[in-house]
Amino acid sequence: MLEQLTYEMRSQQLACSEIGALTSDAPPIPMPSTPGVLLVVEGPNDIEFLRRISRILHFADSTIPDLYSLEEAGRLIFVPFGGGCLNYWSHRMGPLAWPEFHLYDREMPPETKLRKQAAKVVNSRTGCHAAITRKRSLENYLSPSAIEDAKGIQIDFSDSDSVAEVAAQACLPSHCTWDDLSTRAQRRLRNQAKKWLNTTAVDCMTPARLADQDPAGELEDWLRTVASLASFG
Repeated sequence: MLEQLTYEMRSQQLACSEIGALTSDAPPIPMPSTPGVLLVVEGPNDIEFLRRISRILHFADSTIPDLYSLEEAGRLIFVPFGGGCLNYWSHRMGPLAWPEFHLYDREMPPETKLRKQAAKVVNSRTGCHAAITRKRSLENYLSPSAIEDAKGIQIDFSDSDSVAEVAAQACLPSHCTWDDLSTRAQRRLRNQAKKWLNTTAVDCMTPARLADQDPAGELEDWLRTVASLASFG
C-alpha cells in the first residue's frame, strides 16, 4: 500500500508539472519508516502557500511549525489530490495508519456541502483532522498590500471572491476586457495568477498582514495541528 501511494503521489506530481504548478526546486517526497503526518491539500498551489507562510510565521514565532523543516525531517508528506473526488480521499489512505490533516478550500455552494461531508468523514477517523477554510480559498488570506508589492496592482476582494480571477483581470492590458476572452483564455490567466499569488505574493506577507486578513488565526491553528499530528505516531 505504501509503495502504491508513493507511485500515485509521484505520478500526480509529474502531471502537475506539465502546467508549471510545481517548482523545479521542490524537495523530493520522503518516505520515512516511522509515521509522520500526511497533509492532504487540493494541489501544488496550496502546497506552495502553506510552505511559504509557515516559514514566515516561524521566523517571527519559533513555536509555530515550519513545514519545510517537518518535510526535511521526514515528519510530513504533502498529498495533492487534484481537486474533486473528496469522498474518495477522505478515507483512501486509511490503511497506512498515518495521521492525516486535510485542508479543503470552502469554494462556493453546492461544492461547500460536499467538502463539509468529506471533512466529517476524516474527523471521524482516529488521528485524523480536516479543516475547511472560512474564506473561499487560501488566496483570500493574502493581504492586498502583499499582492501590490508582488505584482504592482491594487485590488480589493471579499472572502467569497475568486482572488485569482480578480488579479487576472487587473493584469489585463487596457485594450482587453475579461468578458471578451474565451473560457480557455480566462482559465489560463487564472492559473497564471494562482501561481504568482501562491509564491511571490505569499513571500510578501508578514505576520501583521496575515493578522489583518486572518483575525481568527485559522492558519496558525492549522499549522499547530499539523505539528501535533506529526508527533502523533
